[in-house]
Amino acid sequence: MSPRRTGPSRFRARTVVPAIGVPVAIALAILVPMQANASVDLPDKTPEELVAFAKAGDVDALSGTIEQRSELGLPDLGTLMGGGASDANDSEADAAASDTLGELVSLATGSFDANVYLDGDHARLQVLDRMAERNVYLSPGEAWFVDSETQTATRLGVADDADVEGLEAELDRLADEARAEAEAGLPDGEQLPTPQQLLDRALDRLDETTAVSVGTDGRVAGRDAYELVLEPRTDETLVGEIRVAIDGENGAALAASVTARGADAPAFETGFTDVSFAAPDPAVFAFEPSDAFAVEEEALPLPTVDELRQWIADAQARAESEADATADLPRPIVHGEGWATVVELDAATVAEMTAGHRAGGGDSADADGADSVAPATEPPFTEGEALDLLDALTVAVDGGRALQTSLLSVLFTDDGRVLAGSVPVDALVEVAESGR
Repeated sequence: MSPRRTGPSRFRARTVVPAIGVPVAIALAILVPMQANASVDLPDKTPEELVAFAKAGDVDALSGTIEQRSELGLPDLGTLMGGGASDANDSEADAAASDTLGELVSLATGSFDANVYLDGDHARLQVLDRMAERNVYLSPGEAWFVDSETQTATRLGVADDADVEGLEAELDRLADEARAEAEAGLPDGEQLPTPQQLLDRALDRLDETTAVSVGTDGRVAGRDAYELVLEPRTDETLVGEIRVAIDGENGAALAASVTARGADAPAFETGFTDVSFAAPDPAVFAFEPSDAFAVEEEALPLPTVDELRQWIADAQARAESEADATADLPRPIVHGEGWATVVELDAATVAEMTAGHRAGGGDSADADGADSVAPATEPPFTEGEALDLLDALTVAVDGGRALQTSLLSVLFTDDGRVLAGSVPVDALVEVAESGR
């Protein structure tokens, strides 16, 4: 892989911005290594027994603090983020775009603390920002989203005339119907697999690409915990190992980490720093907005049973009619397998995917037959900002520009392709050149 200068980028904001956000999505999807403790000696379990133990865990009450830490290995973006608007004529839209850019970078590289509370049907998530906090309160029949910085509180509730019991009964009926249909399609004498059988099959498939083992017992948030360790069976991936801490008493997931190959510290780690499985004080679930808060009321648009049935029928008909219409659309190309998988997309396909479905479908057109309906959402960056960010995050390589974080690489080729995978950049360059 030899660096070189490339020509003008063919990518625009709709293509660049979502691709840059890929590492952020991975960061949010990963669940902290625990501290090994020689005094902790839990009953021995095989990997299969430990996975089954965790799967059977039934925790309906807890309270605690979660921390998330990430070290993606992204370049310093201080020059992009600092300064703010210097031109008095800069628009509010430009300021909003800069704010969004800052939030994105903070999300990708920052640390987060949050308090969580759970007791049956009541739950609360309290995200602690630097000078404020955001809260989500959930209880039967309603939910609140509260932002202390903007002093806004939005109450989400179910309409008084909503037939909740009828919808629950209809969903149960549909589930029974789907099960009966699945059983009818099985060969004579066979039954649907049990949860344990499904677990065994999943572990068998996982074992083909991943070594699964039980690590050293330790402690997380003052709790004795098992450690489940997953290690790729190939050295062609950036991922070194994944470790998950599982409560030794109730099977709850307490923490997890992902470490890059050859690294000493995790690239991502998140988990409880303290936790209790006793029911929290009911007061933590109560919220009553003060006079200082602007309150909004929003009713959730639950369908009637007849509407639900019609929606399902329409969805089935639409899926059948669209199957032929989408048959010729470009599809992602998958190279390799397992941890070394590389996904390749044409730039035009990426743009189409990120633009999303336009409001009102494809039936609205102007006099020239062109689609005249604007996308539901516009990119949060201007084209120039997106390209500046791309230049700051990537380096020139043979055939394009590339971004490599601790666990993910993305290649933007000069001929309009995007390749991504948990592999080194030179592996993406090789795939782009050879098509293998």
